[in-house]
Amino acid sequence: MAIENWSENIVLVTLHKELRISDELKNVNEIISNRDNCDVIIDFSDVDIVTSSDICNLIILHTSLHKCGRRLILCNVAVLTKCIFTVAGLDELFDFADNKDVQTVIADLAKCQLKAK
Repeated sequence: MAIENWSENIVLVTLHKELRISDELKNVNEIISNRDNCDVIIDFSDVDIVTSSDICNLIILHTSLHKCGRRLILCNVAVLTKCIFTVAGLDELFDFADNKDVQTVIADLAKCQLKAK
């Protein structure tokens, strides 16, 4: 997993292909819990499937960000993984950046942050 402070207000998390990414997401939750000023983009390019533990950690992260008025954006989510979110009724909870590369998502988010100021 790679965590990049893309800007003062944007954190990019790139998950790597592993059997379990829940430990990585727990680390992200710990890091982000100390910050209330950033939006988070998680790049799922290398992830094929998520577990219930992974989804739980994503919900925790989404909730903590949402309380601070910040966003969690899931980028490059595989079709099968997106289906899991849909079947679980969570596709409305999360923001998905479908068919966009990470750079485009970052640029779009930065524009939204500028407009909000």
